[in-house]
Amino acid sequence: MATTASGQQQHPLGIYIKIWILLFVLSMFSYMVDYFDVQGVMRWTLVLVFMALKAGFILAIFMHVVWERMALALTILGPPMILLLLIFFMAVEGNYTEDARVQYFGHDADRSPLHVEH
Repeated sequence: MATTASGQQQHPLGIYIKIWILLFVLSMFSYMVDYFDVQGVMRWTLVLVFMALKAGFILAIFMHVVWERMALALTILGPPMILLLLIFFMAVEGNYTEDARVQYFGHDADRSPLHVEH
């Protein structure tokens, strides 16, 4: 990091350009998932991975978290990480509940609901 005449630190401009190009490439990969018509779990896994990478680079570089103290970075990043962990636990519990209901009631999970005609 360079220091200006007023004593303030200035980040090199090249890192911003490199990250901007990297974000463009990651966005291109994200669009290629749709272009190649990837379906199923692979589609959503790729979309979420590219989204998380782009958000991480934006947060780290453009919001200057990478140059902050660890305590401040954990203060910013900690709550979203805990929320993601809780969302994961809810998804696991939801799958367990659905499987238990199917096993108990004996219904097929993929069966369409009944339509009532008036």
